Amino acid sequence: MNINRYRSIISLLFVVALFICACNQEAKKPARKKAKKHWDNTIPGSFSQQVDLKLDSNQVDSFFTHYPDLKAYGDQVKSFYRNRQFAYAWYENGQVIEQANNLANRVMNLENDGVYKQIPYKKTLDSLLNGAGAKSKSTKPDLTLDLMLTSQYFAFAKMVYDGEDASVSKANGWNVPRKKVNYNQYLDSLLKKPAKQQADEPVYRQYDLLKSFLKKYRALDTAEKWLPITTKKLKTGDSSLAVKQVKRRLYLLEDYKGDTLSSKYDTSLKAAVKIFQRRNGLAASGAVDAGTLAAMNVPLKTRIMQILVNMERSRWLPVTISGDYLAVNIPEFQLHVYHADSLLWNCNVVVGQTTHPTTIFSGDIKYVVFSPYWNVPPSIVRNEVLPGIKRNSNYLSAHRMEITSKEDGLPVVRQKPGEANSLGLVKFLFPNSYNIYLHDTPSKSLFGETSRAFSHGCIRVLEPAKLANFLLADSAKWSPATIKKAMHAGKEQYITLKKKVPVFIAYFTAFTDRDNRLNFRKDIYNLDDRLAATLISGQIAAK
Repeated sequence: MNINRYRSIISLLFVVALFICACNQEAKKPARKKAKKHWDNTIPGSFSQQVDLKLDSNQVDSFFTHYPDLKAYGDQVKSFYRNRQFAYAWYENGQVIEQANNLANRVMNLENDGVYKQIPYKKTLDSLLNGAGAKSKSTKPDLTLDLMLTSQYFAFAKMVYDGEDASVSKANGWNVPRKKVNYNQYLDSLLKKPAKQQADEPVYRQYDLLKSFLKKYRALDTAEKWLPITTKKLKTGDSSLAVKQVKRRLYLLEDYKGDTLSSKYDTSLKAAVKIFQRRNGLAASGAVDAGTLAAMNVPLKTRIMQILVNMERSRWLPVTISGDYLAVNIPEFQLHVYHADSLLWNCNVVVGQTTHPTTIFSGDIKYVVFSPYWNVPPSIVRNEVLPGIKRNSNYLSAHRMEITSKEDGLPVVRQKPGEANSLGLVKFLFPNSYNIYLHDTPSKSLFGETSRAFSHGCIRVLEPAKLANFLLADSAKWSPATIKKAMHAGKEQYITLKKKVPVFIAYFTAFTDRDNRLNFRKDIYNLDDRLAATLISGQIAAK
């Protein structure tokens, strides 16, 4: 080949490569917006609109007599067909519609949705579909296939969208009310969608985002041995074989995009290490220390199971929420403030110790309390205050505490308002039986720790004044100045919110952030393994 022509081809390929790279970068930008869930290659939402071919309720009953393992979905199937005046749903012009095969693809590959179970009569569905595909247009539609597809949809919805039943979530400490979706209405609405309109899946957005990483991590696990990297601390300027190993590992994890052949710890690797550290909840020093190396060496199978466990938790949450709400992710030690699905701001929090874990539940913030008293819990009175009084007769005055009465053989103790008060200068109440709330704290230094499980169960907020301003934004009486004055007044003042604000105390050890990066956090309350055992075995694991 002529050398000039060869160079021209190489130059052209280089330009094309740059263009593709640029397009890929642009394609990543929408990931920061709300994740839109499409049933691409699943059930695209344009179903049969025919009304002439019909079945009757007796035929539905007969179907479930022959396929008893689907009988649990009988009422939903009947209601669905009743709403369609018993018209066939999966046939058009004598042919099975495309969506039938798309549903079957999801049913046949439940592991892609993080489900270990198998839907009943999977082989029967496959056989019926193959038979329908072999028939001509003049062949009468198969009643059994139509009923099988509809029944399989409801079975699929139960496993993929609802997940394990409420007994499992409750046994795993999840007290947030489970979402409620009418899957009968949902499927019916899909059937009525315009041909080109696609539908969102009825599941919290983190589910779909985690699902995409499940596929990536399974592919990595198949292709890579993931041997442990062993080295002493690495920092900028170092050069060694371990540096090359770190570069390759971070390249595979999509944190690093530079040269993996060089053994020098350069600035681009430092930046990549910081990204990795942030998404693993570590101090972003840019140096590979013991904690960072341990996170890099976590086996891929462990990470895959972590993703699966948190996909399951995502199934339990409401699909979407309108208006303002707060969310605390316990393992992340973060408070997130939202309007609908838009993150407004977030800040560090301190949560309960492993011996005094913060409860996973939800409520509605109803009160903001400025300059609060702290009513000392009986357990703290018994275990800390009374021994303190025995050691020092001035214990109460030194801690600005007072005894107000006696109850069940114990003194009732409260701490006076002020900057030294354990609740700080403001607290946020959402009445609940767990006696947990959000509050300020005088111990500000703890917010600088990477692991912040220090409280007796309540949640300490780094930016309480900002939260108070957010919650009282619709009140003309309250401004940053008046809020600051009330916080330092030294006199307790209850403010009832005009509109209660939902708050969710959740537990996710794997999640995607607003930059579409997969994050992992330590399972501080040891809840992941138990749920994983349930997902695999189908039996609620013992504590």
